[in-house]
Amino acid sequence: MDEKLSPSRLVPAALQHIAAMYAGVVTPPLIIGQAVGLDAAGMTRLIAASLLIAGLATLLQTLGAGGFAGNRLPFVNAASSAGIAPMLAIAETSAPGHQLPAIYGAVMVAGVFCLTVGPFFGRLLRFFPPLVTGVVITLIGVTLMPVPVTWAQGGDKTAADFGAMRYLALAAFTLVVVLLIQRFGKGFVKQVALLLGMVIGTLAAIPFGMADFSALKSAPVAALPAPFAFGAPEFQPAAILSLCIVMLVLMTESSAGMLALGEICDRRTDGRTITRGLRTDGIATLFGPVFGGFPTSAFAQNVGVVTLTRVRSRYVVAVAGGALLVLGAFPVLGAVVSTVPMPVLGGAGIVLFGSIAVSGIRTLSEAGLDDSSNIILVAVALGAGIIPLAAPAFYTDFPAWAQTVLGSGISAGALVAVLLNLFFHHLGTRSHAAAALKSS
Repeated sequence: MDEKLSPSRLVPAALQHIAAMYAGVVTPPLIIGQAVGLDAAGMTRLIAASLLIAGLATLLQTLGAGGFAGNRLPFVNAASSAGIAPMLAIAETSAPGHQLPAIYGAVMVAGVFCLTVGPFFGRLLRFFPPLVTGVVITLIGVTLMPVPVTWAQGGDKTAADFGAMRYLALAAFTLVVVLLIQRFGKGFVKQVALLLGMVIGTLAAIPFGMADFSALKSAPVAALPAPFAFGAPEFQPAAILSLCIVMLVLMTESSAGMLALGEICDRRTDGRTITRGLRTDGIATLFGPVFGGFPTSAFAQNVGVVTLTRVRSRYVVAVAGGALLVLGAFPVLGAVVSTVPMPVLGGAGIVLFGSIAVSGIRTLSEAGLDDSSNIILVAVALGAGIIPLAAPAFYTDFPAWAQTVLGSGISAGALVAVLLNLFFHHLGTRSHAAAALKSS
């Protein structure tokens, strides 16, 4: 894990990590930026900030800062998709012009929450077994699925040609390209099927006038994100509660990733390692919003890259973090992403968010679903999480704070899953709880 590879091995291995995570890193700024109505310049700044924070967090995580922060594992940190749905709910309940400030205020408090709870989080892990995290991860994929569907129809619901057949055809073409590359590609080509699909889809859109490259002309070649470029943070209690719930889920995901990497790399992951890793998450989540970042956590797909390639050197991931830092410092590179047509993003997004749901289902399959209490828990939590998706107006008459918390399927599902886990497995059922948790 501490091996320093030759450049001929180091650079290709780092590129694999970037290819595995790049689409995930730019997804939160793309979705949130669209939701709050940012123009091309604003989208470029938001994407650049996301890349910059991901690079800094990954460097801190892999190289460490004494005994204070950094788990020194081949561990990638970046903006997590888990926070997208709660942030969309915050945006919907905030006045125009106050959407991003309200989001960033909640994110910063969630970062403080992570820093405060992190040292004691090992004791709380029993309240977040695979049963709970599986529900949450599944809901992340399910509740985000309307986003790529909207993209596939053109992205702008107010446009006269929203849902036009040419948009749907381009989205379908992109999806088919991704599937073909995944089926017939080999090695590295297969791993970057999503990125190749978006590149080919964008090229196919050019002859039909469906690709707009005007953002490239106005984007600065090199510039660091300005502090609070989207407004000073605002602190709304309901928004803060919603993102603190999500932060608990992200901390669970990060802890699981650290434990998994410890097994893969034959290095025991102890409590201090997890504390330093979560402290990095908290630092990045607290200071990321200053420049336009979002809640930061582990990227599970990069744990998969380490598993598949067996390249365990943390310096490989550090080089990948350095590359992300460079990408963030050159906004013109972020502008390239914003030029990808919405239907192309829609076709690729179906694969991306669908794979998140599959990850949750895989986690649930290992969570002891032969127990009837666990089945009921999952059923009710999934139902609570799908209500905002199936009936968007369901919580219209609720107080604003309740709309923010319950209006996000992820927050609602996570809250119900944690409470039912306490009810079935921790309150007055000591012997039954031991058996159920063991099967989990």
